[in-house]
Amino acid sequence: MSAFSITEPSQRSKWVAGSLVIVYALITMIPLAWIMLTGFKSPSDAISYPPKVVFEPTLEGYVNLFTTRTRQTQDFLDANPPQNWADEIVREYDMVIVGPSKFGERFLNSVIIGFGSTFLSIFLGTLAAYAFSRFKIPLADDLLFFILSTRMMPPIAVAIPIFLMYRNLGLSDTHLGMILLYTAVNISLAVWLLKGFIDEIPREYEEAALIDGYTRFQAFYKVVLPQAATGIASTAIFCLIFAWNEYAFAVLLTSATAQTAPPFIPTIIGVGGLDWPAVAAGATIFLLPVMIFTILLRKHLLRGITFGAVRK
Repeated sequence: MSAFSITEPSQRSKWVAGSLVIVYALITMIPLAWIMLTGFKSPSDAISYPPKVVFEPTLEGYVNLFTTRTRQTQDFLDANPPQNWADEIVREYDMVIVGPSKFGERFLNSVIIGFGSTFLSIFLGTLAAYAFSRFKIPLADDLLFFILSTRMMPPIAVAIPIFLMYRNLGLSDTHLGMILLYTAVNISLAVWLLKGFIDEIPREYEEAALIDGYTRFQAFYKVVLPQAATGIASTAIFCLIFAWNEYAFAVLLTSATAQTAPPFIPTIIGVGGLDWPAVAAGATIFLLPVMIFTILLRKHLLRGITFGAVRK
């Protein structure tokens, strides 16, 4: 009877906690689901009031996102039949497709800059974190606080100096300039997070490797890095999310060549102004790489059993 009375509340609490998590997850998914649905609405359905939940889906938003269009006379439309299904969609507004839009280029820029800065942040952050964790560095606490303080500074405080510096160095509107900037911002987060994970890897593993004849670099590469895979993966996700979503510096420092998707998506203009279905379609596509990246690394987000396997 006593065992049953203890087990039953514990089981009930697990069901309650699980139910709350599910409800919270569903609530947080509502805006995301609404954006995805808006991408399949017509412009009139997207701005209708009250909002339409049941509607006739269309790919007009995606067509407008990936194409540029121009209005033509009825005689021209009659003499030139639609070439494909996308052309048929824009014919409803007496328009024809004249070429691709710039969204593909902007999306590719986001991929290059986001993943490039993430890789560089993880590479440099792992080396710095290992040094702080394993070696005696003078004023290590002060240096770590200085590194962290760069993360506390609001971007607007350094926007003008960075703009002037980039203009003089020729880094404005370049992929290299944006990668270096995002790396400089992310490296503080990478160092602090990775240092915490490396601190939890017992030194006995490296000492055993050194006794077996490994060099310090070999011990780091073959012993520490596999053990720190959990921390590296989770840190990479956080760094990518920042670089992927960053808007202020992208607006200030890019305009054409290296402009990313966040500044471009709000500028999509349709027939009657801002094309909300195309904006929603762009936001949906823009979400996919980070979602896929997180799903691929999801197993590393939980701490591995190797952490703390040897305790002093």
